[in-house]
Amino acid sequence: MQLESNLKKHFEESASVKMKFIEENEELFQKVVEVVYWAIASWHTIFLCGNGWSAADAQHIAAELTWRYKTERNSLPGIALTVDTSALTAIWNDYGFEYVFSRQLEWLGKEWDILIGISTSGNSWNVIEAVNMAKKKWIKTIWLLWKSWGKLKDMMDYALIVPSDNTPRIQECHMTIYHALCEQIDILDQNNK
Repeated sequence: MQLESNLKKHFEESASVKMKFIEENEELFQKVVEVVYWAIASWHTIFLCGNGWSAADAQHIAAELTWRYKTERNSLPGIALTVDTSALTAIWNDYGFEYVFSRQLEWLGKEWDILIGISTSGNSWNVIEAVNMAKKKWIKTIWLLWKSWGKLKDMMDYALIVPSDNTPRIQECHMTIYHALCEQIDILDQNNK
């Protein structure tokens, strides 16, 4: 039956992209886990941003940090720059959409905080401006990108690049990346008590 083979293909493609990502990025990803955990353990904030699906992912990750992932622990400092509609619309109206994240980060962010961004294009001006602001404030930048990465790749402190040009597979891999990040943070939190 055609439907069954198409369903299986979807899962095979998703699994293949994820396995290729970790094969190419395991050492870098472990470093990202350590950097994020150090920031949290040192009372720094994890800011997150993205557009569209990536905005929803940013909010999802912030919730995993402030609530919990799988194990009971204290709340961790995660803030999605995508959720304050008053700030977003005021900044958009007065300055332009490209500044909706950077203006928030300008006030909220401090040295050695972390900015995690999610992008399937790597070219959105609002995330580029957020990175520029992060650099000015000595905020570490981590980005989840795709294989063609756009303008953002060379601006990042850490770029986790998904080896695909298929947007749904990239998004599925991004979700696995941030779930793995949250799980590793929980493990480090438990081990350092």
